[in-house]
Amino acid sequence: MKPAEGPFAALDPARGRGWSVFVDALKVPARIGIHPHEHAAPQPVVIDARLAYRREPSEAGGDGWIDYDAYCARLASFLAHKPHTRLLETLALEIAVLSFDEWPALDALTLALHKPKIRPGTKRVGVELDWTRADHAAWRAAAREAAARG
Repeated sequence: MKPAEGPFAALDPARGRGWSVFVDALKVPARIGIHPHEHAAPQPVVIDARLAYRREPSEAGGDGWIDYDAYCARLASFLAHKPHTRLLETLALEIAVLSFDEWPALDALTLALHKPKIRPGTKRVGVELDWTRADHAAWRAAAREAAARG
C-alpha cells in the first residue's frame, strides 16, 4: 500500500470521499501459523492499513478522526496478548472487527497482512481484506444470530 500521492480530496459525504490514515509496514510479533514450528514463539507479521473516514478532523480532539499512533499501539498490544491464531485471514478479520469497534470515525478499512520471508523466491505473500462499516455491521449481526442459535 502506498501513501497518497497528492493532496487530500475535499470532503464529499455524498460520494464517500474524505480522509485516509495509512499505516505502511507496521511490523509486530504475533503468534500465528499452521505449522508446528510456528507454535513455538511469536513471529513477525507486517501490517499495511488504510483507514478511511469522512468526518472533518478537529484540533479539539474527539472521535471525529483517527489517531494513527494510538491505532498502531493498540494493534501491537492486541497481538501481544492474543492466543495463537492459525490463519492470517482470521487475524485480518479480528483486526478489522477491533478497528471498527474501537474507532467510531472509521468508515472503510483495507488491511494487508504478511509474514516476511515466509516463501523463498517471493517478495511477500499474504492476505488483504477490504471492509466497510456496513460489512462490520453485517458481520456483527451474523455473529449475534449464530450465538443465539447456540
